[in-house]
Amino acid sequence: MLQSALPHAGRSRLGKRESVVLLASLMALNAFAIDMMLPALPAIAHGLGVTRPNDQQYVIIAYTLGLGVGQMAWGPLADRFGRRPLLVAGLSLYALLAIGCAIAPTFGLLLAGRAAMGAAAASTRVLVTAIVRDLFEGEAMAQVMSLVFMTFLVVPVIAPSIGQAVLTIAPWSTIFYLLAGYAAMVLAWTLARLPETLHPGDRRSIMPSAVLEASRVVTGDRLSVGYTLATTALFGALSAYIASIQQITADAFHAPERVPLVFAACAAPMAGAAFANSKIVGRFGLRQVGHAGLAGFVIASIAHWAVAMSGHETLLLFVVFQAITFVSFAFCSSNFSTLAMTHMESVAGTASSIQGVTSSIGGALIGLVIGQLFDLTVLPFLTGMMLCGLAAAAITFTTERGKLFESLPAQSSADPV
Repeated sequence: MLQSALPHAGRSRLGKRESVVLLASLMALNAFAIDMMLPALPAIAHGLGVTRPNDQQYVIIAYTLGLGVGQMAWGPLADRFGRRPLLVAGLSLYALLAIGCAIAPTFGLLLAGRAAMGAAAASTRVLVTAIVRDLFEGEAMAQVMSLVFMTFLVVPVIAPSIGQAVLTIAPWSTIFYLLAGYAAMVLAWTLARLPETLHPGDRRSIMPSAVLEASRVVTGDRLSVGYTLATTALFGALSAYIASIQQITADAFHAPERVPLVFAACAAPMAGAAFANSKIVGRFGLRQVGHAGLAGFVIASIAHWAVAMSGHETLLLFVVFQAITFVSFAFCSSNFSTLAMTHMESVAGTASSIQGVTSSIGGALIGLVIGQLFDLTVLPFLTGMMLCGLAAAAITFTTERGKLFESLPAQSSADPV
């Protein structure tokens, strides 16, 4: 139980259920900041004088890049000063920057504000992972991460519809005010209920030599490097989907009014798969479930690409194949993140930071490249998704030295990359 795992907690004791919901709510800051924007992208482009249709993708990509860059600082600081004060700082900045985006007079300033918002929200990406690692390990950590991921994935089911509803009664800037209000609510919950999870004896110096030493631990471990790179490839596919789905639905399938429905239809099965993963990972193991999910991702993405190449693609088939692909994604993403953190107990904050920077920035850049190739058809996107899956499979195969689907003993952290 979480309570017994917090002997050093200072203010209150959360039960496991509340801790999962709170941590998922923290992670949901990023989902809301991205997914509520999707229906508003054309309105933002029109309102701020953007003439090139593909440029509206930068509203999504700028946030994702900020999310990646920001993680460089939050991890080492959290290993020195603790998790709780850094969360408070990050949430406060997020709320203020959301208000700044709402009043941005130009597209360039909006993008700068979005990048800064992402950098502030990076505190949640780093610290949620570090908090879970403070408290759990192995299959137990994967189970909790899956539950957090599941709750987090409910957001994409409803967020585009919320954004669409807002646009029917108010301008797009109202979405940013809602984001600021949500951050303030989660901040109040954090202040009231979340204890410090970093043991005082585990605090690390932020002197450059200490940070470098911790970084060497992270980048010198085979599992950390391999599964971080595999996750980066998979997040590249997800980033491409998020950046492109509004244009794909509106321009490739000529159904702009169905953007929220399409997004929800693809996201809901992924949330269910994350919940299923939390139930089965303890029985079958991290590698078995994670590798099976990766195999499903590769097979589904290749099959979808083949259907589109044959000229038989429809909106219904697109939704079905994407749902299958992202269900597979859910079965490998949290397990891969857990495997990457296997030997990182002593440097959890720095490890979460480095791994998060790599997967977020790398995934955003991959998604940007794929998204900018949009040509009013689904083929560039599906080709990119298939290549991301194949790259993740090749990296995982190399990381495990060809021994997939096996309950292998944990490799030594001294095992070189």
